[in-house]
Amino acid sequence: MAKHRFFLPADRWNPDCLILEGEEAHHCLDVMRCREGDRIIVFNGAGTEAEVEITAASRGSVALSTRLVLNTPRPTVAITLGQAVPKGKNMDLIIQKATELGASRIVPLLSERTVVQLDGEDPGKKRQKWQRVAIEACKQCGQNWVPEVDAPVKVEAFLRQVKDPLRLIAAIGPDSRPLKTLLAGRTQAGEASPDAATVMIGPEGDFTPAEISTALSHGFLPLSLGPIILRSETAAIYALSITGHELR
Repeated sequence: MAKHRFFLPADRWNPDCLILEGEEAHHCLDVMRCREGDRIIVFNGAGTEAEVEITAASRGSVALSTRLVLNTPRPTVAITLGQAVPKGKNMDLIIQKATELGASRIVPLLSERTVVQLDGEDPGKKRQKWQRVAIEACKQCGQNWVPEVDAPVKVEAFLRQVKDPLRLIAAIGPDSRPLKTLLAGRTQAGEASPDAATVMIGPEGDFTPAEISTALSHGFLPLSLGPIILRSETAAIYALSITGHELR
């Protein structure tokens, strides 16, 4: 039977003294009903996990004794997902699936066609909520690298900060090309295999022509996801899947 997994941030990771506190201690003791003597898994989100034994437990604190430590290598290619924020709870789903697919960073984008503009909401609190979704996804799927989730940012500001050698924007249009074609073109041009990539996914209805034009001027390549128009969350999952497959 798979052991329960809990998150202990890297800045609080001391192999000689591992202690779950706060929300993770509550989840361990009150939700999962773990007790002294039980063996569980803790991970730090930066590639390390440990099989541990609970040696002491009290309200708000779980002391652990390390039995086995494993290190998961960092992904060979860091993939950033720039995702236009969809309506409802679909952003939670996208973050969950992006985490499972190994995204290194997720940036929620506010585009001109984004229905949810987050007016009046605290971007920091929104980021914390989405970061927690990524952590929970790691706990569920066995992923030991927690992606960084940024606060929501406008498309124009995001485009100015992207420096990855491979930049892709999913776009509906005659100039868009499949990923294999785009990568073949880079190879023919003598460009090295990228160690980092950014993939932008628009809202329902796609990015505006002006946003796509601005992205292209910042070195983004128009990526085709096939002849069928996909929902935003489906496009994100598909784009991350093919990008991870081709580059890693």
